[in-house]
Amino acid sequence: MKRRTLLGAALAGAVMTPALTSGIARAADPGPSVTLTGTTTLDTQAIFFVSYDGLVNNNSFQKNGLLSYKGYQYAVWYTADRNAVVGRRVLGSSTWSTVKVGHTLKADDSHNVISMGISKVDGRLHLNMDSHSDGFTYVKSVAGLVDNPGGLSWDTSRFGAPQSTLDGLALTSQFTYPQFISMPDGKLQLSYRVGISGNGRNAIAEYNGTSWTNLGEWQSSTGTYTSEHGSSTARNMYLHGIDYDKNGRLHSFFTWREQNGAVMCNGGGITNHDTGYVYSDDRGRTWRNNAGAVVGTTGGSDKVAVTDSGLVIDAINADHSLMNQESQFTDSAGLPHAIISYVPGRFGQCTTNYVADRTANGRAFHVRKNSSGTWQKTEIPVPLNSSQRTKLILDKYDNAYAIFPFCRIAGASKASGYTDWTVLYDGVTAGLNAFGEVVIDETRIAQDNFLSIMYQEKSSGTTPSALRNLNFRLPA
Repeated sequence: MKRRTLLGAALAGAVMTPALTSGIARAADPGPSVTLTGTTTLDTQAIFFVSYDGLVNNNSFQKNGLLSYKGYQYAVWYTADRNAVVGRRVLGSSTWSTVKVGHTLKADDSHNVISMGISKVDGRLHLNMDSHSDGFTYVKSVAGLVDNPGGLSWDTSRFGAPQSTLDGLALTSQFTYPQFISMPDGKLQLSYRVGISGNGRNAIAEYNGTSWTNLGEWQSSTGTYTSEHGSSTARNMYLHGIDYDKNGRLHSFFTWREQNGAVMCNGGGITNHDTGYVYSDDRGRTWRNNAGAVVGTTGGSDKVAVTDSGLVIDAINADHSLMNQESQFTDSAGLPHAIISYVPGRFGQCTTNYVADRTANGRAFHVRKNSSGTWQKTEIPVPLNSSQRTKLILDKYDNAYAIFPFCRIAGASKASGYTDWTVLYDGVTAGLNAFGEVVIDETRIAQDNFLSIMYQEKSSGTTPSALRNLNFRLPA
């Protein structure tokens, strides 16, 4: 492993400067806009409890809690009686049909989300659920279910029995953050973390239509990170996402979380630091830094580590309550974009309560690579008013949309270099009563140019509340 260094001063300067040269859109291209076309109700009595400041049915790091395929939309959640269900509807319909998949939520832990994936090679729907540093539950449908949704009944018989392995493949006893990734060749991958917060490793398994294979871990938790306050020798990499672009490149933004709180200025903060980026051109077998140098091999001895050079694209220490697992998206040219958020230095150089400080002074930033290969960063002028995460999507014209907690949407045009951020919809003034984080259908945008958002209404204690779905038409 090479010694960790930040990118050069020229790049750092570019990162901190709003982009005016990220590519000029055609004059005829419209700017960002959202038109609300309707709201559907998935469940009037979904389970409600607050854990880690979030809800189990609406943690934005779910991939995917909501997805679309071949004219149908699918959603997953836990009902008031703790049953895991999967629902589907014809796109444009307001009626959801639901199926119980034979599993009940085992703990009041908001990390125990349900994530979905589709293996196009055999038309199966896959679910992974109920895992936070322990085992998981896996369910898959019969072959062809999502290929012929109108011709096959939607009932329990279409799903296999819940499993504690991937069809017999045991991964780890400390499993968290399942993220299914549809591969360009129709296969399916499952990204997950081995270990615990502050001492974990990212890994990948792969499904070929017949069986699962564990490709192994690709990130190391070891090495020494030193800040001005102290050092840490263990950590985990939190992914902002893991996605293939249209050319088959696999992208992942991330932030590091240190195990030792000595690296931050105050114990009330959070040990997350730096925004990093890696990519893979061989389906996640090897990983490269921003300069294209190999920095890790999945399942090999050399893994991506905090000591590697060229990983950091936006440097920030652990004193600003940088959020983990925010959001990323790739544009029509395959260029990566991300949303990150933290408390900027103008509000002080030491956060002492990350929830209160992020709620009072947190801001989100749009980080992206432009066509010349330069990283650029723009602050979005919308206060977070929350400690929670913001989502990012791009429309077919590469306009950017930030979906904030409480279903607030801001947009910026590609033509401006993403400098004209404007609030387009405010779920607070609209009276949605949304709890906070929302789940986005990242797959639907490319299919029919709609933004679908799943949110849950605020409640108190453990009183169930409604789970709803908003649908916005994007520029045609």
